[in-house]
Amino acid sequence: MALPLLFASLLFACGDPSGIEEGEWLPGGETTNTLLLGANAFLRPAANLSDEDETAFYSGNSFFNQAWVEAPASTENRDGLGPVFNARSCSGCHFRDGKGLMVEDGQGPLVGLLIRLSVPGEHGPIPDPVYGSQLQDQALPDVPVEAIPRIELTEINGSFADGTPYTLLSPTYTLEQPGYGPLPDDLMISPRLAPHMIGLGLLDAIPESRLHELADPDDSDGDGISGRVQILDDGRVGRFGWKADSPNVAEQSAAAFAGDLGLTSSLQLTDDCTSEQPECTEHPNGGDPEVEDKLLDRTILYSQAVAPPVRRNAEDPTVLEGKALFGVLGCDGCHTPSHTTGDDYDLDAMEGQLIWPYTDLLLHDMGPGLADDRPLASADGQEWKTPPLWGLGLVDEVAGEPGHFLHDGRARSLEEAILWHGGEAEAAQESYLELSETERHALLTFLEDL
Repeated sequence: MALPLLFASLLFACGDPSGIEEGEWLPGGETTNTLLLGANAFLRPAANLSDEDETAFYSGNSFFNQAWVEAPASTENRDGLGPVFNARSCSGCHFRDGKGLMVEDGQGPLVGLLIRLSVPGEHGPIPDPVYGSQLQDQALPDVPVEAIPRIELTEINGSFADGTPYTLLSPTYTLEQPGYGPLPDDLMISPRLAPHMIGLGLLDAIPESRLHELADPDDSDGDGISGRVQILDDGRVGRFGWKADSPNVAEQSAAAFAGDLGLTSSLQLTDDCTSEQPECTEHPNGGDPEVEDKLLDRTILYSQAVAPPVRRNAEDPTVLEGKALFGVLGCDGCHTPSHTTGDDYDLDAMEGQLIWPYTDLLLHDMGPGLADDRPLASADGQEWKTPPLWGLGLVDEVAGEPGHFLHDGRARSLEEAILWHGGEAEAAQESYLELSETERHALLTFLEDL
């Protein structure tokens, strides 16, 4: 059973570190956005960028937001879209640099929600030989879309220990009207909600040694939490993507250009068309590669340098009580509050910063309720990377509508996201169910201030 709020308050009063800590109100250290909040809270560059890098940031911002067009076109630096794709621009999935959205009627095309595809292979899942590794549910006029996704939601009802009821939504995904022949019976489907863009360069700059320091794959300390470093097939450490399947911002950006917009680059020489999609492979492209290096570099820098917003109420008593409960429940066992970035990153502004992202960037077993049953590199079908929590309280304002959370957007609130936790987080979830309404409010108020 969870400890009462009174106990958490006593911890704070007695000088427990769950009180306000030095620099905590600046989640991104010197990079933190202190100037622009509300709907535009995720649009500011790192505050300590050099003049040269800030100019490149705004150039990258224009590339991030402008739409690509079909090739050939007079706008040579902007043609080559698709031929199958998920969005026409980066901001099509990351509106105002925020999270992806859910479709209202459950039928695609989806907005900032991608569906990974795979079939069983000899050594694990492999891309579908016809449809590739990602469903593209949009296409140019003369090219068939791959399929129309549909989401059906099933209600799951429960109640807190005090009798307060709650409802969760469990999604089921189906693909209709396949454009290139029947879908295989053993097709594996795994959705991925686009995350918000803040602080990516700071996460990239956390030393690998820090991740190994936090890892406890055999749960040697007996706390029930056994985070693992994601080791990719080439031996590198992964840290981006819902299963930490990308090693850095640069490769994550190039993969998004290829998979989401159908655009090749020097870091990703092919898009997701397969030889079984002749309308796709035979369509004119926008050059080789389609994304020139200068444009790619500016977009990468932009993605690295979007600043985390300042905390709004870090010293508020209710926020601090919620922070104490966050620790008492053990949430910080995966959502590690702070790190110091390294001193050898390729963007100087990210170096040597004390940051507060609330993630360990490790893989954790989240239980069967959230499983996609699709291994990826060293992650199994129940493991997910701990997502950072900074900026969560501004997600709704940025989107202009209620945000969605977890890897597939099933959670309509932070509370629903907590209630879906299982596996290594099951003890924390069960303790949350035991909290009073006042305690739950305090914990959520803390999360909303991050």
